[in-house]
Amino acid sequence: MRLSELHPIFYHARIQQKILFRFLANLKERKRFAVHKELATTFPYTCKKHQSLLRRTLGNSDPQLQENKITNLNIATSEIDGVIIKPGQTFSFWQLVGKTNVKKGYIEGMQLSMGEVKTGIGGGICQLANLLYWMTLHTPLIVTERHHHSFDPFPDSGRTLPFGSGASVFYNYVDFRFYNPTSKSFQIKVWVTDKHLKGAIFANEEIPCSYHIDERNHRFLKSGGKNYRQNEIWRKTIDKGTGQMIQEELLIKNFSEVKYPIPHVPEIP
Repeated sequence: MRLSELHPIFYHARIQQKILFRFLANLKERKRFAVHKELATTFPYTCKKHQSLLRRTLGNSDPQLQENKITNLNIATSEIDGVIIKPGQTFSFWQLVGKTNVKKGYIEGMQLSMGEVKTGIGGGICQLANLLYWMTLHTPLIVTERHHHSFDPFPDSGRTLPFGSGASVFYNYVDFRFYNPTSKSFQIKVWVTDKHLKGAIFANEEIPCSYHIDERNHRFLKSGGKNYRQNEIWRKTIDKGTGQMIQEELLIKNFSEVKYPIPHVPEIP
């Protein structure tokens, strides 16, 4: 057993240590982060647009937490909306959003931590990281840091994307980052409506390829008395001019514990 598991004081001390280490590392690399924003203009070429429902049925969770999440998303999106990622720059979720605290207007929302559903200030903004990750997969931008939850807390309800295609964030060392390896610049737009979190990635020049994401080998299974869910997420890169596939790659291979009842799940050895 790790020291951080013996007592909460050790756990919180370890968290603060990780936050400090990431802060110091960021200071050394600060020049490469994308920080410039343009709100008045939008780049002319659309790479990907997406939206996700703000309110979904999530087991027996308190619906008020989803209303609180919307408050948090409004604040977080304002920190990212309009950001430009120039050639050679890196997008960092936490470098733009910063610490989610009461002074900024953040309130209690739902968080997933250590295999449990909890609440915390700024909870719910993982939905924004999920949206950004999904859109990024449809661009030539390269994801350099992405984390995901090791468990599936709620049955699918209103889910439109493959299981396990999200991105978990926890200030500031569990980050979502991507790098621009191209000669083009990209712009992110994100905003909240009455029903949806919406976003788009634009480019200042035409992108010669399109990207198709699909899920494969999805199944539920049981092992050691616990339920699990697994799948694979693949991406095809298509040349827009010829329609020919340039590349096919396995992006994600998920295997996560399921926290809700699943009937008729086959047992594996």
